[in-house]
Amino acid sequence: MRISLVFLLLSIAAVTRSQTPADSSSHTGDSSSRTRDSASIRTGADQLERYLPLLEGRSVAIFGNATTIVGKTHLVDTLLKKGIRIVKLFSPEHGFRGEADAGAVVSSQTDPVTGLPIISLYGTQSKPTSTDLEDVDVMVFDMQDVGVRFYTYLASMQKYLEAAIENDRPMILLDRPDPNGWLVDGPVLDTAYRSNVGMQPVPIVYGLTMGEYARMLMGEHWLNPHADSLAALLAKRPAAQQKNGFKLTIIPCQNYTHHSRYTLPVKPSPNLPNMQSVYLYASICLFEGTAISLGRGTDKPFQQFGHPLFPKNLYSFTPKSVPGATKPPQLDKICYGYDLSGADALKEVGDGFTLKWVLQAYRLFPGKDTFFLRTGKGFDRLAGGSTLRQQIRQGMTEQAIRKSWEPALSDFKKTRKKYLLYAE
Repeated sequence: MRISLVFLLLSIAAVTRSQTPADSSSHTGDSSSRTRDSASIRTGADQLERYLPLLEGRSVAIFGNATTIVGKTHLVDTLLKKGIRIVKLFSPEHGFRGEADAGAVVSSQTDPVTGLPIISLYGTQSKPTSTDLEDVDVMVFDMQDVGVRFYTYLASMQKYLEAAIENDRPMILLDRPDPNGWLVDGPVLDTAYRSNVGMQPVPIVYGLTMGEYARMLMGEHWLNPHADSLAALLAKRPAAQQKNGFKLTIIPCQNYTHHSRYTLPVKPSPNLPNMQSVYLYASICLFEGTAISLGRGTDKPFQQFGHPLFPKNLYSFTPKSVPGATKPPQLDKICYGYDLSGADALKEVGDGFTLKWVLQAYRLFPGKDTFFLRTGKGFDRLAGGSTLRQQIRQGMTEQAIRKSWEPALSDFKKTRKKYLLYAE
């Protein structure tokens, strides 16, 4: 009862939407409707006039990384020049400046550019503590997501939002486009397999911006604030303040729809260097749970895949130790496989994402018992359950596998529609 009472007291304050969602019948869903130019889209961070008044005279914490920009300038630098008092920074996987390896523990440190303290929320600590927030009046979140469930910035945002609720701090989320925003596809996560690469029962590609996803987390009661401490905190407030409850302010994008073709101005992480990798990521990342290299340690990460045991007449590449991928799979070994860097990635994935490359790699791999790493646990976390791994082992076709995603996928699509801020 306490949890349900808590959520009744929460309120989401979304700044006026940038447009009224259009009737979905006005969009064909093909590539011709995805023509909104990136230059016409204004991110939440770009709209300083909407959120500066909410920060002036207050001590501010910012959860961000290299994608946290206004134009070509980092948001932190921009706000400091505007006289905003920033007291600390929080950083996700890859660090505040976005240079650490995938999965590497990122230590708390001092930002060399601003001298501000950076508290890492990837590694031994996953969310701000009450001590971290003692001198903070308002919490800001601004990071570019890629719209894929196992991208860890999604879990980071959830935990930051939970900390805001638990510690009675208002939060401002500066929204950014989902570059895969028209895709809603894949197996829905079984919550028994929750991890940092999948927290909620959503498909692999879920077609929501961070702002829309935050609305869904709250509306579906998927957050996990400490119920007892929050209930006690709310009980101590004046009656009027209790009525208002927690406040999440979302600054939405302007001129963005879920059919927009948005080119990311900054690579979101070291191994997603271009839009080709972003579009292929949902399908290729499943290889992270297998023996197959997906090109980490090369100039084409997430744009190729291969293995030393594949036929030697195929395309070849050799992973090396490089910044952002110092110990890539199959380090210094010649891998034979497939180069996807020249393919039309959007045509390849169509209106969802594809399993064809994983299925093809499994057929080619000589040692079926060693295809999935650690008896499949890593693959299962990415897939959102053990079913997909079992289906691949059984030799099921992609068409048959897709049928098994229903009705959970259709149910999610209905839930998703309740929280959209943008037309589709």
